[in-house]
Amino acid sequence: MVDDTREDGAPVDAGDAADEADDTASAADDEAFARRVEDARDLLGEDATALYVGVVRDGREVDSTFAQQADDHQQEGMQALSLLASHIRLVSDEAGVDYTTVAADAVTLAEQLDESE
Repeated sequence: MVDDTREDGAPVDAGDAADEADDTASAADDEAFARRVEDARDLLGEDATALYVGVVRDGREVDSTFAQQADDHQQEGMQALSLLASHIRLVSDEAGVDYTTVAADAVTLAEQLDESE
């Protein structure tokens, strides 16, 4: 049997149930995000030779940094391209689209960012 009353004794309406479900989903999303941030921090403790970190705030403002150690320019270039390819693959998998779509969208967005600076 389902209890259709709130703590104050009033009946639960559909809006209350939807709000509660949204709160539960939001908390789960927050926990998943916190786990991924911790995973990223753990990766930085390993013997990395290159890294890229990008942070988005308020859905628009982007701060990023890139660092690497390499023996020559070719290795530097390959490390940078490997990070880019890995990021494209990640975004593609999350969005459920192919790599070329993500790469083309990234180029378009990069051009727009250049224009706004």
